[in-house]
Amino acid sequence: MPVCDDCLAEPQPLSAEFYCLNCRTPFANSFPLDSEGRCMLCRSGRRGFDSAYCYGAYEGTLRELIHLFKYSGMRGLAEPLGKLMANALPRDHQFDMVMAVPLHWVKWWQRGFNQSALLAKFVARRRGIPLVKALRRSSATRAQAGLSNAQRRENVVGAFRARRRVAGQRVLLIDDVMTTGATAASCARALKKAGARSVSLLTLARVDRRFTDKADLAQRKATV
Repeated sequence: MPVCDDCLAEPQPLSAEFYCLNCRTPFANSFPLDSEGRCMLCRSGRRGFDSAYCYGAYEGTLRELIHLFKYSGMRGLAEPLGKLMANALPRDHQFDMVMAVPLHWVKWWQRGFNQSALLAKFVARRRGIPLVKALRRSSATRAQAGLSNAQRRENVVGAFRARRRVAGQRVLLIDDVMTTGATAASCARALKKAGARSVSLLTLARVDRRFTDKADLAQRKATV
């Protein structure tokens, strides 16, 4: 891999003073949280999954490493990036199975691999949890990039199907990046419909709206 040890060691864990108790979304203050520490999406049940964990923010070196892994075919990055993911998962949380957010076969054919599946394989082996393929993408959807939050949710409605073998199981769902959580929520609903006891999401990175919103606001002010 054309990546040095310093770059591999550079990504830092995501930290925040205020975050949702369930989905771990970071906030600049406690205003969006209720008395129990939950955000509006978790209070309304729109998240779908029961909890979410991630290693770092989708920016800087971590974002570049993910792009090399995902779009440049550097599969060897699965191990160092998988180690970061495994470190982000609390040791005291127990799961019955690990599974990856699936790609539609057309997307898999174009890319040649599912980056989430490679990460899931490493995490499952590292934590000693069975890796299970019980979730499939039943329809090809538009790329989520460039869509609004509402469009992202609409885009993946009913896009996944789960097998009954997940009934009563505590599922750890793996994806590379969480933006709005729409894809993971659709997966979680399919798993819950098939009888899953709980669904927890683990991602390598997530978009940190605390900073992107400020950057967007600054850009809009600069153009006025």
